[in-house]
This record gives sequence, structure tokens and C-alpha cells, in this order.
Amino acid sequence: MNLPAESNARPEAFVWPIRVYFEDTDTGGIVFYANYLKFFERARTEWLRACGIEQSTLSVTNGTMFVVRSTAVDYRAPARLDDEVEIRSVASRIGRASVDFDQEAWCAGTLLATGTIRVGCVDRATMKPAALPGGVLEALQTGPARSRADALR
Repeated sequence: MNLPAESNARPEAFVWPIRVYFEDTDTGGIVFYANYLKFFERARTEWLRACGIEQSTLSVTNGTMFVVRSTAVDYRAPARLDDEVEIRSVASRIGRASVDFDQEAWCAGTLLATGTIRVGCVDRATMKPAALPGGVLEALQTGPARSRADALR
């Protein structure tokens, strides 16, 4: 995972476990490649929730929402039906109107996939870029309170 330019310390990854279900796999029981984007999306949503940001509330109260602007995924090993995959997420850059995430999918100590996702903040009505609301920006900079993996311990 890449480090934020402003910091010399490695940020702690937010961890979100996901079970692989039949619907996630192809006929060979291997996770279909596009589903890693769904797994990454779920983990980012939970990362935001752990920061105290509910996306539905953000849309209603601030008139803004997050949209995916770009993605890049590198696949390294397959996940299979019934595996428990651990998604690790780090906000590697927080800008005025966007956030870059570095994400990794792991299973039993094996790196399955890495992803870099840029999420932009847009005005809900116009779908044009909008600055992150102040309270949201502060929450993102503070980061999540804890991972689900921490909560389960």
C-alpha cells in the first residue's frame, strides 16, 4: 500500500472480512474478477461508516455524494467458494474533493488482489465535483475508529 505524501508513518489498514458466496463465483467455484470491485466497495463503505459517515445521510444533509472516478486492480491469486477474504483499506490521499484508497484482498495469508480506487465527491443535483464538506473532511483525516476485525476480537 502506498503511503500518504504528508506522512512518514504507515497508516493502519482498516480490515473488513467478507465471506465468498456461490453468487460471487464462476462455474469453477472461483471468485469472478469483477466481484473484487464489489468487495472493495463494501470495505470502503464500512471504512466511511467507521469514520462516522453514513453515505445516505451525507446525500440528504449536505447534498453531496461519493462516486468512483477511477479504478485499477491487479489480480494475483484466486479466492474460492466459502473462503473468508479480508479486505484491507487505507486512504492513501485525501484531497479537497476526492479520496484515493489502496485496497488489498487477502485469504489465509495469501495476497489475492490489490486495488487503487479514486472516489470523488460530487454535488447530488448536478453531479459536478464538490469540495468535501468540512465535517466529512475532518472525519476522513481522523480515520476510522476501528475495523470490524478489531470489533470481533
